Amino acid sequence: MQYRFLSLLLVFVIGGTFLMCRTYPDLNKFVAVPAPIENPTDSAKIALGKELFFDTRLSLDNTISCATCHKPGFAFTDGLKTSTGINEQKTDRNSPSILNSGFLKTVMFDAHLKTLELQAIVPIQEPIEMGHNMKALIPQLRAIPEYQEAAQRIFNRDFDAYVLTRSLAAFERSLISMSAPFDHYIKGDEKALNADEKAGWKIFSEKLYCTNCHAPPHFTNHEARNNGLYKDYSEDKGRFRIHLDSSDIGSFKVPSLRNIEITDPYMHDGSMETLEEVIDHYAAGGQGHYLQDKTIVPFELSKKEKKQLMAFLKSLTDLSFLERL
Repeated sequence: MQYRFLSLLLVFVIGGTFLMCRTYPDLNKFVAVPAPIENPTDSAKIALGKELFFDTRLSLDNTISCATCHKPGFAFTDGLKTSTGINEQKTDRNSPSILNSGFLKTVMFDAHLKTLELQAIVPIQEPIEMGHNMKALIPQLRAIPEYQEAAQRIFNRDFDAYVLTRSLAAFERSLISMSAPFDHYIKGDEKALNADEKAGWKIFSEKLYCTNCHAPPHFTNHEARNNGLYKDYSEDKGRFRIHLDSSDIGSFKVPSLRNIEITDPYMHDGSMETLEEVIDHYAAGGQGHYLQDKTIVPFELSKKEKKQLMAFLKSLTDLSFLERL
């Protein structure tokens, strides 16, 4: 199907950096996001979830909200190597974007939770993140008239853990970012990408092995893989910590590449600051961990090809969600 597209540029300020964003008719409104049968999405539920998402009262000392680690201006990451929780404690891992999380088949870097409803409880009770206890938190939130009224109106029940997790999950499913220049190109607008971006797409999809793990349209395969980041995963062994299965050592969920231009630093531990570092890591064939994914092998790119690959990756940037918040 062919579309007519606008050629306007929209300026966003992300972490002090000006991004010139090409704007087009919003494809996101045509995107259907799956939701569990027991938690259908509606506007009232999303609105309640949004209030909860930005509410610091969900943390033990009233200093941390979900948005502390998932800032809208950073594509719902926080721009830090690893996140900061209550009492200035540092987490073990980098904060992933939650844009398009409604499409995820698994959540968390360990790829062990199946739903956003289950995930919502984790950071709230994690001692170094929000540090609260659900038994103490729920009565506090129920005592807030606005939350209790919304729970009765939307769910026909008192505010409880069910209301909290279903509302947060509904809000997260509303965060769609699939109207990047690349999306418009795939829909038929040849002018949506320039020559370098098109060449970069061919390098990404045909010359290299990138689509084995970062397959469109979501640019992830939703699986936990060992990308050879380290030869020895001495402290954080990834998915291994869930089932203590030695074959899971070094395996972390493959992140989406959407909005990767503004979700630095990269890798599960935020150990790489630039996209150039990431490309160099894969070009070298990883660090050679004995469980490293077999598809990761060395490759060579010319200076021009590297520039083109970078240009393609930046064509996955879509900040239109900021206008809808």
